[in-house]
Amino acid sequence: MTSLRTRRSVLAATLASVALALSACGGGSTPAQSGGDTSLSDVKSKGELVIATEGTYRPFSFHANGAGELTGYDVEIAKAVADKLGVKATFQETQFDGIFAGLDAKRFDTIANQISINEDRKAKYDFSTPYTVSTGVVVTKSDNSGINSFADLKGKTTAQSLTSNFYKMAVDAGANVQAVEGWAQAATLVQQGRVDATVNDKLTYLDYAKTTPDSGLKVAAEAPDKTESAMVFRKGSTELANAVNKALADLQADGTLAKISDKYFGADVSK
Repeated sequence: MTSLRTRRSVLAATLASVALALSACGGGSTPAQSGGDTSLSDVKSKGELVIATEGTYRPFSFHANGAGELTGYDVEIAKAVADKLGVKATFQETQFDGIFAGLDAKRFDTIANQISINEDRKAKYDFSTPYTVSTGVVVTKSDNSGINSFADLKGKTTAQSLTSNFYKMAVDAGANVQAVEGWAQAATLVQQGRVDATVNDKLTYLDYAKTTPDSGLKVAAEAPDKTESAMVFRKGSTELANAVNKALADLQADGTLAKISDKYFGADVSK
């Protein structure tokens, strides 16, 4: 009887050990599959970095001569980053108001579209190191003498994309906002006198003024704080963000970022 109990105990212990070992093997593999960061390996395995950009946001992302090749400051930097990663840069043109939803839905790996860094966005997304530093400006008609500061926007109407950082700046200044899809539409509304102003990026205005010298617009005020723009990733894409950061550091060191900046702005706006 004692011998039978002993054999049963040994058998039970053996089965328990086997079960524990199998459980340990299964437990070790599951977290790696469900909780691991595959953001970089996914990009490497498909051989391309899928990048969201507007394609209508000159000089950052636009089509040469209206219908030609997709080009621009952000496009060239994104291509240079992808090249450093050893993959192809594939662009998906998306309206700005839907660009973050597309990233959330995994339609692309990152956004390169002058996305400024702010606390609300940092809470929901990962960012690369900045590749553009600029300021926000208030743009009005040249003959508008009533707006000379951000404070003067109180009670005035501005044209803004509702998901841009400049929308928040306009609202914080007390402006009433009319929604638009981007800079081109905002500039047209200001020129037509249908809104009082638009708050936008200084670099966008400078490029527009260079190519449209008779636009009838001016910079009426400039924000004291600088804005930094970077590439955006889904939260938890640490490996991909780190790889992009290294690529940007290399591009800064070898002068590529300065060269691209000078091509579009006549100055290094990357730092």
